[in-house]
Amino acid sequence: MLKVYNCIATAHDLRLVLLAAIICAVASFAAITLLRHARKSRGRMRWLWLVVSALSTGFGIWATHFVAMLAYEPNIPSGFNPVLTSLSLVAAILLTCLGFAVALIADWRYGPALGGAVVAIAIAAMHYTGMAAFDVQGMILWDQPLVVASIVVGIAFGAAALVVGLHGEAERWKISGALLLTLAICSHHFTAMGAVSILPDTTVPISELMLPAGWLAAALAFASLFIIAIALAGIVLDRRRHRAEHEIGLMRDLANAAVEGLLVCDGDEVVSANTSFTLLTGRTQSELLGVRLESCLPEPACGQILSGGDQSIETVVHHVDGSETPVELIPRPIEFGGRPHRVIAVRDLRARKEAERHIRFLALHDGLTSLPNRAHFNLRLDQDIATVCAGETLAVLCLDLDGFKEVNDLFGHAAGDKVLQTVADRVSAVLKGRQIMARLGGDEFAVLAPGLKNEQAAVDLAKAILQALLAACDANEAAGVSTSIGIALYPQHGQDRETLLTYADIALYRAKANGRNTFHLFESNMQVELRERQMLDFDLRQALARNELHLAYQPQFDIRNGTFSGFEVLLRWKHPTRGDISPTVFIPIAEESGTILEIGDWVLRTACRAAAAWPQALTIAVNVSAVQLYNPNFAHELHNILLQTGLRPQQLELEITETALIRDLNRALTTLRLLKALGIRIAMDDFGTGYSSLSNLRTFPFDKIKIDRSFISAVDTNEQAAAIVRAVLNLGRGLGLVVSAEGVETAAELQFLKEESCDEAQGYLIARPAPIESFHALTHEEVLLKAKEASDTWQIKVA
Repeated sequence: MLKVYNCIATAHDLRLVLLAAIICAVASFAAITLLRHARKSRGRMRWLWLVVSALSTGFGIWATHFVAMLAYEPNIPSGFNPVLTSLSLVAAILLTCLGFAVALIADWRYGPALGGAVVAIAIAAMHYTGMAAFDVQGMILWDQPLVVASIVVGIAFGAAALVVGLHGEAERWKISGALLLTLAICSHHFTAMGAVSILPDTTVPISELMLPAGWLAAALAFASLFIIAIALAGIVLDRRRHRAEHEIGLMRDLANAAVEGLLVCDGDEVVSANTSFTLLTGRTQSELLGVRLESCLPEPACGQILSGGDQSIETVVHHVDGSETPVELIPRPIEFGGRPHRVIAVRDLRARKEAERHIRFLALHDGLTSLPNRAHFNLRLDQDIATVCAGETLAVLCLDLDGFKEVNDLFGHAAGDKVLQTVADRVSAVLKGRQIMARLGGDEFAVLAPGLKNEQAAVDLAKAILQALLAACDANEAAGVSTSIGIALYPQHGQDRETLLTYADIALYRAKANGRNTFHLFESNMQVELRERQMLDFDLRQALARNELHLAYQPQFDIRNGTFSGFEVLLRWKHPTRGDISPTVFIPIAEESGTILEIGDWVLRTACRAAAAWPQALTIAVNVSAVQLYNPNFAHELHNILLQTGLRPQQLELEITETALIRDLNRALTTLRLLKALGIRIAMDDFGTGYSSLSNLRTFPFDKIKIDRSFISAVDTNEQAAAIVRAVLNLGRGLGLVVSAEGVETAAELQFLKEESCDEAQGYLIARPAPIESFHALTHEEVLLKAKEASDTWQIKVA
């Protein structure tokens, strides 16, 4: 080390040594910058920048050496051989180019270290070739250990220089690499110069062809300018590269942030793709670069894109696993890298396709049960009618659930929905082949059964459906819900969709009228009956507004004290063209259509208003329909009627049949208790004709029992009827209930009731129903009915 130090300190012009170090540093910085730029380039541009970088480094090594040689002062005549001097420059450039090429070998972790070592060998080759070009009047002696040391030190710093310089993108790596390369060049040169000893010898001639120092200085000036120019160019390129990389990075980030796939193509070659597109293909961005467009898209779509059109294209993207994704391609021309390219926006259509499929499904299916809806059913029915083969029967079955409203009212709509789904599943499991079930709305369903052999096949299908729903009830999946089925056949009953559906509805109505949980085939006379019923229903809806309804009053006679206790109100309808229509005809129609709520409210309001105006505090008995009883607002509305009319609650008596109670005992009990809390009296009408009469008497808060007229009409001639009436009378006395007999039409019947201590009676013997004006004396004066000894009738004569 002392010998090297003495060489630099005493045998060199330090100013030129400093210049050599500056040239070396500038050349090294330019070399690392250009080498990094070459690494980012592709194809021919990579080799071009590799050569430029090698030229910069080679000139830098050469210039450093000969500037330092100019600084060397042996104090004896000397010169430089032009051939060897030139050869040293060529060796530096070629070997440096080789070293850089090795350093840039892709995906080889040892490439930068080995390439740096080759560059160090280039430094050594240039140095010792340059020293061979140094002609001096004397003998040059070499210190072999220092020669070896110079080469080893150069290789160590050279390998480290490229490893560090190419390690990362940060500036600190580039500067550190340039410093290490500068150390490699300078340490080798000055160590090798320390190995030189010159023995002056005046007998050694100096060739006249030797380059003078001035010429060499000019060559060095040119080399230095070349290095500076390349260094400046490298700085400019580096800045541009950084700016371009920054912009490209921003664009790439924006592209990767896009929900849609983005693809940049040079012709049919992919040059860039964002993250969204890689997810569609299952490939990485590096795997997509350079691939052909047809590897990702079908050939027809590629042809449209390459033709230069800007129209959007619906196609698919191929995934590496073989699957395909529906997409929309939107191609546009752009400038990319200074050349025209095509950018393609790739829109994933899976969500839209799924939404469209779902919309199409919902357009033709029911959202709750997933069954075909009415539109789908009508379409299928029209198609099947058009394709019915000779000798085949097509059946349309209309289904309506029995008691479904009660399920919703009692357990809520969630339970009702569950019942509908269960019915859909159970019935669908029965169907075979092309048979389908549709939900037409609410609890209405329809089954289409084409290709049946005969009418019996349709009957068997209806039986199978009823059996399936019965099994569902047994499994508690649709407890308490059954169905009624109406059947219409093609071509026996109708030739088109509208007729078949109408006739199946008519048959369904007959099935419900026959007791429900059954089926019925359409019959020709059903159409007339249904038409008649529909006309009555329509007219009944207008009856109140047209003042066609009126009330008749039938007196109730207190047998115990011989006075009248009140009236039962009876509803009458006088049709403008049909005349008087029996309540047994129009009341069921009103209950089924729901009109009974409006009519019942009118009856109660009218009767209470009339009774409130009587001087005598007589009771008024009004029949209440089951529909009214299960109306949740019934008690509240009745309370308002009493307040508005001024009738005392104790004067109002509501007559309720046992049949009305069995639909929902708990709801009925709740309503009756609310009515009792208001002070209203409750009577069980038609006692003995319903179900569980004794249980009802114990459970419900009744004040009166009314014996049905079917028992009273034979009480004086039929011992069984008489025994039943006696039992009811005893039961009433035991329970503390008033017992009233309906339908008393003979004096013998009245006498029997009197002898058996019956409380009340009403019937044609007492008085026929009539407008309240006919009973003015009863409502405004106290009238007692007494037996006439000579009379053969108990009929009251009223004005």
